[in-house]
Amino acid sequence: MSQEWVHLTQTGGVARVALDRPPLNVLHLAMLEELDRTLAAVDADESVRVVVLEGRGRGFCAGVDVADHTAERIGKALPAFHGVVRRLLDFSVPVVAAVHGSVLGGGLELVLACDLVLAAESARLGQPEIRLGVFPPAAAVLLPRLIGRQHALELILTGRLLSAAEARELGLVGRVYPVDELRERVDELVGELAGSSRPVLRLAKRVVRKSLAAPVEVALERAESVYLDELMRLADAHEGITAFLEKRRPVWRHG
Repeated sequence: MSQEWVHLTQTGGVARVALDRPPLNVLHLAMLEELDRTLAAVDADESVRVVVLEGRGRGFCAGVDVADHTAERIGKALPAFHGVVRRLLDFSVPVVAAVHGSVLGGGLELVLACDLVLAAESARLGQPEIRLGVFPPAAAVLLPRLIGRQHALELILTGRLLSAAEARELGLVGRVYPVDELRERVDELVGELAGSSRPVLRLAKRVVRKSLAAPVEVALERAESVYLDELMRLADAHEGITAFLEKRRPVWRHG
């Protein structure tokens, strides 16, 4: 697989997908296509239990190349970008975003599609598209679901940037660390996740995602159905309960 702008490393059930287009990992069409191919390959790999999406260099990602927003290019660039967003939203295992520096425009929209977000204190997050006379379609859909209508509209209509601490207060970021601690803290979290059963992680994530778009009663019925009809058919579910009762560590079979 070509890895000119997106680099993949895997170890111990953890796949790290790193954006690498200096200086700020601005996304263009070819890079988006490479990112989508990489994510598709990772999602198809049964050995992967957690994914880390990160950016090399001065920042996580400063967005989609403005040159790809022209009338001649946007017809290809926007569907390609939204294809990556959909890929992340539908990913079968947890995706952790590890961000620092610039997390802007399309860069923040990628983060909104991830499951858990850890940020360095240096991170600056925002949707500045309004200053160019456009708006962020993915953020317009995802932000209200994550932080509510008022906060979402403020960010989208003003283009204001948030510090990592402000983003955490709004719920866009789960944890904030000094920049020199971020890698270690991410490793700790993904180590915890990778130590769990892959099929159970997948089911838990699927139920949470599906429940967001459904009324509470419908979502609860679906969650109950998944638990009884799918989860309890897994050997790992019975192994986890048995291990707890026997006061020992579970031995996952990932099935």
